[in-house]
Amino acid sequence: MKKIFITTAFAAGLIVFSASCKKEFLEQKDPNAIELATSFRTPDDISSAVNGIYQSLRSSNNIGENSGLWTDERSDDTGRNDNQSNAGEPFQFGDFSILPSNTYLKSHWVSMYTTISRANVVLSNIDQVSFTDPAVKQQYIAEAKFLRAVTYFHMVRMWGDVPLVTKQLITPEEVAANTFREKQATVYAQIVADLKDALNSNLPNLQTGAGIGRTSKAAINATLGQVYLTMATTQDQTNRQSNLNDAKTYLLAAYNMRTFGALSTVPYTDVFDVNKKSTCPELIWQIVNKQGDPNYSSSIAANNQPTGETINSLKTTTGVGGNVTPDLIKDYENGDPRMAFSVKFASASSVKDYFITKFRDTSPAASNLGYGGNDWILIRYADVILMLAEVSNYLGDAAGAIQYLDMVRARAGVPLYSAVSATSAYSSKYPTLRLAILHERRVELAFEHHRWFDLLRTFSTDELVAYFKSKSQADFGIARLANFSTKDRYYPIPFDEYKLDPTRMYQNSGY
Repeated sequence: MKKIFITTAFAAGLIVFSASCKKEFLEQKDPNAIELATSFRTPDDISSAVNGIYQSLRSSNNIGENSGLWTDERSDDTGRNDNQSNAGEPFQFGDFSILPSNTYLKSHWVSMYTTISRANVVLSNIDQVSFTDPAVKQQYIAEAKFLRAVTYFHMVRMWGDVPLVTKQLITPEEVAANTFREKQATVYAQIVADLKDALNSNLPNLQTGAGIGRTSKAAINATLGQVYLTMATTQDQTNRQSNLNDAKTYLLAAYNMRTFGALSTVPYTDVFDVNKKSTCPELIWQIVNKQGDPNYSSSIAANNQPTGETINSLKTTTGVGGNVTPDLIKDYENGDPRMAFSVKFASASSVKDYFITKFRDTSPAASNLGYGGNDWILIRYADVILMLAEVSNYLGDAAGAIQYLDMVRARAGVPLYSAVSATSAYSSKYPTLRLAILHERRVELAFEHHRWFDLLRTFSTDELVAYFKSKSQADFGIARLANFSTKDRYYPIPFDEYKLDPTRMYQNSGY
């Protein structure tokens, strides 16, 4: 009799496989059990499965708008001052006191492997389906490989060595055999291979119309550039120069696919305008949300709004909203209009703090239920431009780096680098071009879930510890900066995953 099993291994609850019980004299099939492989018969079946990979990104535990807990709250940008909420588990991220048993961390891990598992299912079964148009098959393969690569890139930066699986797992024995952490170098090699395969496809340079939200060559190039930049700054330094050169090549390829001239022709506020999300030329890749829809709308505008405020959403809220650290507020330059657009001080007596206003939807269609239409932006051109500044600086091209940096500053309406770097207020805080670029990324991309990864890429582990220790505790509320140590470069492996095989699923240092 055939049965469906769901494994509790490292991809807990994700990998569906079939296995045979002891063979009976008369073997029968459970009419309620469906072998996964037999469900792929037509291109439409593959299309639905690819859509399922994208759908997994929408989970609040994945990489979308609600992933600030393990990105921004881990950094110096946002946090929370309520250490009792949910038994203190969310507070552990910004307090640098996270435990391997943290259920939020485990949920994130599981959601990541859901995406990977769905991509593997598509790639393992697509060859058994006949396509009248080979180009469609090529597109589906490219999308699945891109989404798998993006997910592994997210994971390897958060956990370091992680289990690497590139096929559908069928039996319990296969699951057990793959329950081990692979070295980062091998994971990065697979990420690069997937991205290059995806790039060698018939995908469009940029998606438009109904295709918005799907993979494009610009998104693949931008991701490849970021991967090579991360490898150059965080991995084996033997290949640093070649990785930097590759980073520049792919970032330039993404940049040259833009459909606008100067960045200054695209107003900063247009990037986050719900009414322009399908036409703003700066957007490269986004998770699409549907305004007014209870299931597919965005909740970020309402979630960030504290009691007594109406700037984000028509929904009346009673909490403190999206908390912003004083450390970030102090990092905005005087007169930077991005600050006025991105944050606001809530005067309610129960708040008395800054909150996030960057993502707004006060239209009647979103209603007082807060069903916003904000798309979640994963990649945009200002990000690409600032990574080009970063790469150019590392390659010794300071003039080129400043040129890219000034593209973003000019659009923001703040003084160009040559002028502002001559002032003591700026030069004392950002004495090097590297720190100036890091600062610009912070204020330009605030709350877009880049900051933690930017810090990991900019500083070595010891430098990162020194960076956090140099900050003022008063700018972080009750989250304790003293807790930050070398262990905090990576998250702990979730306890349920570690205990499956303590030797091969070894715990990260310090946990």
